[in-house]
Amino acid sequence: PALDRGSPVRAKRASAYAHLAPARSSPGFAFTFGPGAALQAAAAHGLNKKMIPLFSRWPLATMPFLLSTLLILLTVATPAWCESSETTSPKATDGTPFPWSKMRLPEHVIPVHYNLMIHANLTTLTFGGTTQVEITTSQPTNAIILHSHRLQILKATLRRGTGEEQPEKPLRVLEYLPHEQIALLAPEPLVAGLRYTVTIDYAGNLSETFHGFYKSTYRTKEGEVRILASTQFEPTSARMAFPCFDEPAFKASFSIKIRREPRHLAISNMPLVKSVTIAEGLIEDHFDVTVKMSTYLVAFIISDFKSVSKMTKRGVKVSIYAVPEKINQADYALDAAVMLLEFYEDYFSIPYPLPKQDLAAIPDFQSGAMENWGLTTYRESALLFDAEKSSASSKLGITMTVSHELAHQWFGNLVTMEWWNDLWLNEGFAKFMEFVSVRVTHPELKVEDYFLGKCFSAMEVDALNSSHPVSTPVENPAQIREMFDDVSYEKGACILNMLRDYLGADTFKSGIVQYLQKYSYKNTKNEDLWNSIASICPSDGTQGMEGFCSRGEHSSSSSHWRQEGLDVKTMMNTWTLQKGFPLITITVRGKNVHMRQEHYMKGADDASETGYLWHVPLTFITSKSDSVQRFLLKTKTDVLILPEEVEWIKFNVGMNGYYIVHYEDDGWDSLTGLLKGTHTAISSNDRASLINSAFQLVSIGRLSIEKALDLALYLKRETEIMPVFQGLNELIPMYKLMEKRDMNEVETQFKAFLINLLRDLIDKQTWTDEGSVSERMLRSQLLLLACVRKYQPCVQRAEGYFRKWREANGNLSLPNDITMAVFAVGAQDPEGWEFLYNKYQSSLSSTEKDQIEVALCTSQDKEKLQWLLDQSFKGDVIKTQEFPHILATVGRNRVGYPLAWKFLRENWDRLVQKFDLGSPSISHMVMGTTNQFSTRARLEEVKEFFSSLKENGSQLRCVQQTIETIEENIRWMDKNFDKIRLWLQNEKFELL
Repeated sequence: PALDRGSPVRAKRASAYAHLAPARSSPGFAFTFGPGAALQAAAAHGLNKKMIPLFSRWPLATMPFLLSTLLILLTVATPAWCESSETTSPKATDGTPFPWSKMRLPEHVIPVHYNLMIHANLTTLTFGGTTQVEITTSQPTNAIILHSHRLQILKATLRRGTGEEQPEKPLRVLEYLPHEQIALLAPEPLVAGLRYTVTIDYAGNLSETFHGFYKSTYRTKEGEVRILASTQFEPTSARMAFPCFDEPAFKASFSIKIRREPRHLAISNMPLVKSVTIAEGLIEDHFDVTVKMSTYLVAFIISDFKSVSKMTKRGVKVSIYAVPEKINQADYALDAAVMLLEFYEDYFSIPYPLPKQDLAAIPDFQSGAMENWGLTTYRESALLFDAEKSSASSKLGITMTVSHELAHQWFGNLVTMEWWNDLWLNEGFAKFMEFVSVRVTHPELKVEDYFLGKCFSAMEVDALNSSHPVSTPVENPAQIREMFDDVSYEKGACILNMLRDYLGADTFKSGIVQYLQKYSYKNTKNEDLWNSIASICPSDGTQGMEGFCSRGEHSSSSSHWRQEGLDVKTMMNTWTLQKGFPLITITVRGKNVHMRQEHYMKGADDASETGYLWHVPLTFITSKSDSVQRFLLKTKTDVLILPEEVEWIKFNVGMNGYYIVHYEDDGWDSLTGLLKGTHTAISSNDRASLINSAFQLVSIGRLSIEKALDLALYLKRETEIMPVFQGLNELIPMYKLMEKRDMNEVETQFKAFLINLLRDLIDKQTWTDEGSVSERMLRSQLLLLACVRKYQPCVQRAEGYFRKWREANGNLSLPNDITMAVFAVGAQDPEGWEFLYNKYQSSLSSTEKDQIEVALCTSQDKEKLQWLLDQSFKGDVIKTQEFPHILATVGRNRVGYPLAWKFLRENWDRLVQKFDLGSPSISHMVMGTTNQFSTRARLEEVKEFFSSLKENGSQLRCVQQTIETIEENIRWMDKNFDKIRLWLQNEKFELL
């Protein structure tokens, strides 16, 4: 899936929007242009994700006899996997021994094909179903173990063979709630090698959360609330819709039938084959049989959606489905989807294997999007584009999200990771392919400029001791959900980009095409990818053993790494099996360049000695040569010799490598001089990476805060989006920390310094929608910053626009790029706030709703902020899917942060029930409400609260991350606050 806002928020750092919003959030850009346009833009979140638990109400009025059993089932405490231990012998719900003790299913029973019949009642919000699974077993067994969660099993039978002629035998059903498993006990052992058919009748409730088979609603223009039912199964929720072998390696084909009322439409992974009238008012839709695939990719939707369609050159039918009143916003995504599907077929040299690809905009959706094969699902803001009101960042976000989900049709769906520990093989690749594809299909978006933002955001969490390797063991559902984070997505994408830069684009592409062809319809592990890539050699090389490639000199550079055998597997294992990333220290002595690597880790005033070593493909340019030089550093230290002495040297060209660089002696002074003299001598991405590295080095005591701030002063002359945004990502969090302590004087001075630094660029912005996508996003961010920081020329102009917009009852068409700033100023006065909220209720534009949402969160009125938290959690007008973002945005508000932190603590159990332990949404809320604290009192408060939760939250990775971050904030402020105060006094006159 594409992760949406609701993802882990970064450490002390924030976004270009941190003046009002959460620190930048997962799988998005550093300052973010995620789908929800301004909101994503404005809160600098990104395209992030998923799951959420369920406490369904089982009315089942038609089957009162089930009620007592259901009450037992549904009063189970919080996720019981926390309490289970494989050493104790498990007991089923009826007290008898359960025949399987492990969380993972046994491997000897294999599903081959599922026949599913689902009948949902959108009035009673219940569903019934029949699952027929054809299975084989590799050894005799009496017990068939599979997954089922919150389903009432009514009857289970076993038949030998797949036809109807054999008699059915009843199976005894045992349920083990802690592992979400059922055991079907046969009267006599199944014979190895024979085919059997298991039939299970069951009933369930439509989930009240965002996963499983769940209820969604939307309101028509007339105010009528309409209900639909949709699915979200990744990672472990197919078992909430039908009993199944719910692990990615149990691939099978699926024949799906959906029963519905005539007024509804059903869609699924495959095209409709026929519709049969079962009874008056009841139709059964039969869908074509799927290809072999994992359970988490099954999907079906029952709704009254409308659709628009186009054909690709190869004859694949692409359709967008949305609620009737928004189908006119589908054209942009439809055209993009056709272009991207055609691009991937060409790039991967593998035709898309299904006859159709539907893209459905779901009114209630937790993540950004989901890659169900043939039926991808999206948040409305990640798919629908309103030509009149959508922002430039929304266009970019939609294109990237569609690109991500369509890349998954090959990476993830056709070839799937064997287990969730290698989730990055799905998500890192899809994230990486967004940039490869959109660069070709939509060159005007210039996506290549933004890639390094991914790496900066991944490094934020990867620099903490609580980080994890890209490939890391996981077992229970909460641990699996925690894998959907910046390390799997952003770091995964960054190390793939580094490998492509290292091998060359053609070799890399040939390797991944071979990987996809070799493992189509199969499951893979980490090393399968490295072996496939390593087996491709340029024509001047010779193929060696698996995972190893011998080659001659690479023609395009003086790279020393090409002169020896290239062990791709060993090299990439250093990036996927170790957490963190290296700090490379450069010391220049005449023509000799001394290099040293160590593990960069926050939490000490020096890089930590973990003993980790990486194979680092270093690149550099110098004052004497702008052609990229290359050097593979495989040892702790090494030396390279330049042809002549240089004035400056810049490593990690274009930030294509996943590492940061420190320049000893006068190295930083030379680079600061270069930026202040002719900053355009190096690329804008190189300038952004220097800003990032300088402030990262302050955190571990390698560079003084004064030197980092001196370097940032060059921003007075900067005009490009990435360096400006990176500057904001470094500087805004400094005053955000001060806001949460009693430091008003310095905080005010620092805010004035920041506006002063960027004043020339702010004044240059036109209040229009002119220019390229990056110019428009820069304008939107800068005007918002200036207005929120009360820069008067901006505030006065925004007030004028807001007055006119309000007088026209919101029907005046404002330039999209200034709308965020105008709304944020308008929301500061009570009548303006109320007017915006009323407009929110009637708006059909996702961008406009997102912009209003952010504006409402900037209010300085505590009562309004509290009301906003209560309303968005309730979900009547502001949908509950928006709540994690609203909570984190209020958590960044100078007067709102105590309210957000209090709300999180008081409603923790309800939040976990709705959004699921381990989900990116929970992580987003934890980090968004706490990770800008920097006092010991707040640290103790946070530690005390989370430790009191025990298995209902204390073990979460995001909790460890926020505690580490607060500890780092305390150290950072203790060390640097007085230095900043003095520096500001000295710099005061230089900027005027």
